[in-house]
Amino acid sequence: MTTPNKTPPGADPKQLERTGTVREIGSQAVWSLSSCKPGFGVDQLRDDNLETYWQSDGSQPHLVNIQFRRKTTVKTLCIYADYKSDESYTPSKISVRVGNNFHNLQEIRLPVFYVVNEESSSLPVSV
Repeated sequence: MTTPNKTPPGADPKQLERTGTVREIGSQAVWSLSSCKPGFGVDQLRDDNLETYWQSDGSQPHLVNIQFRRKTTVKTLCIYADYKSDESYTPSKISVRVGNNFHNLQEIRLPVFYVVNEESSSLPVSV
């Protein structure tokens, strides 16, 4: 999502999109996963249904790759995590890497996010 201003912590991304505060740009990208179980892939990750999700099927690290066709500025990345539903599948650490191609990705410094509670939440990560 892109945003002209800083997204408030805990804000509902869908509400922010409806009010024009942010714009969803994920549909402009090509998405790929390091692995997934059948029926738990990119379509389920992106379908806006909180009952469906991506489930990896392989060794760690589990990766979500988002590649834009042209250079794109991303100011906010929202991630929904639901510990009560996901339990052991909820990520404990998230790393964001950027670059011009897959071979020159560099991790960007963000406030490190750790899942520490059992609340459902949408996690805005400023990039």
